[in-house]
Amino acid sequence: MQYCTARALLANDDVLVLLHIGAEQTGIAVGNSALPEVALTLSIGSQKTAREYFKHAPPSMLELENAIVTVEDEITRARSLMPTGASLVTIDPTIRKIAILSGMAAEQVMCLPIEAMERTFDQLAQVSLGRPASLDKLPADNGFAATLLILREFMHHLQFTNITALHADRRIASI
Repeated sequence: MQYCTARALLANDDVLVLLHIGAEQTGIAVGNSALPEVALTLSIGSQKTAREYFKHAPPSMLELENAIVTVEDEITRARSLMPTGASLVTIDPTIRKIAILSGMAAEQVMCLPIEAMERTFDQLAQVSLGRPASLDKLPADNGFAATLLILREFMHHLQFTNITALHADRRIASI
């Protein structure tokens, strides 16, 4: 359903890779028509990853590193689905929040470059190493940290240079 919403919002025929990081799993839908040609569900999600790997808030560096190993392994399952030149998109509100925290203006369509996302992840890493969280504006929620980690690993391992974060009007999203 989110793929169809993203397709309608973008109104083009580019190949899209829709990324949805849910609480218990991550969904990927790929295609260049009204309906996705292929979809895959990964067994990583914001709450699941936080629950299984993060025992501290914020997570320790060791907890982040242990989560990365599992997330990387799961993401590699999607590698064969990624067409060359595809655009990575999402409707996830948490990824929109990451884009805003990474310096992007809050707009209907926001493009988050990997470099900006990486700077935000570096802030999380610094907090995990002991930097006072009050110096950053990152949410203290481990689900947020897991979403940021999953996004980072997805973009790195599947070689996306940016992600387009869309704001879907509730009326459109419910179609």
